[in-house]
Amino acid sequence: MPLLHVDQLSWATDNKNIIQDISFAVAEGETVGIIGPNGAGKSTILKCLYQENNIASGNVYFNQHSISYYSKKQLAQQIAVVCQVNDAVFDLTVNDIVNMGLTPHKGLFDLDNDRDRHRIVMALEKVDLLAKKEQLFSTLSGGEQQRCLIARAIVQQPKLLLLDEPTNHLDIYYQHQILSLAKQLNITLLMSIHDLNLAAQYCDKLLLINQGKMVAFDKPAQVLTPELLTQVFKLECKVENNPFTQSLSVIFKPECIFDKQGE
Repeated sequence: MPLLHVDQLSWATDNKNIIQDISFAVAEGETVGIIGPNGAGKSTILKCLYQENNIASGNVYFNQHSISYYSKKQLAQQIAVVCQVNDAVFDLTVNDIVNMGLTPHKGLFDLDNDRDRHRIVMALEKVDLLAKKEQLFSTLSGGEQQRCLIARAIVQQPKLLLLDEPTNHLDIYYQHQILSLAKQLNITLLMSIHDLNLAAQYCDKLLLINQGKMVAFDKPAQVLTPELLTQVFKLECKVENNPFTQSLSVIFKPECIFDKQGE
């Protein structure tokens, strides 16, 4: 049985369908990427899964139970979320942010103990931020902030980690660093991701969506085809095997934009 099963999921706002009848499953230990153009509904799917959006229709099953079966605290004990970094973070230290991962496992009046503090130290060591433990989160670089949020997720000890555009606004080095780090956690990953080449390199399966509807769900070689990508992104492309990454590389042909404009 899959760890996560999404069955005909739909969500709408202001009488407008944002996602419609999305169905896919994620097996334990898999890394699945959600890809598609801007506005396709990638982040909306994730928000439905961690219940920021109320599901309009369909079902989501986690560990063979409907997601509505779990309380918010129970869900937070098993599903961690790393969203795009929000500039509105108050003056919290790296330690403060990572400590939040303990919250789902604590009672209202429980204090941190030595075991908790050890978990925080181990998580910070894993993301190479222990030396910046007392530094303000807002002073970190973009890559460091993402690593800090992943450390929080490590402390949370989830079965499933949801990542919403984890490499957005990061340079190439930090893009690979963040995705490599996430893969090394050896937990189930579901991420929305903009860069198709990164998706090909780091994901076991890809969910391709367009205008809120599922176009394909399969291994990268079956999803990243010139026919499907041209249909969805409206640009001609070619797909090649990359010997450096042992994965596929997608190359779009932007000149076709000008060709069409000149018609």
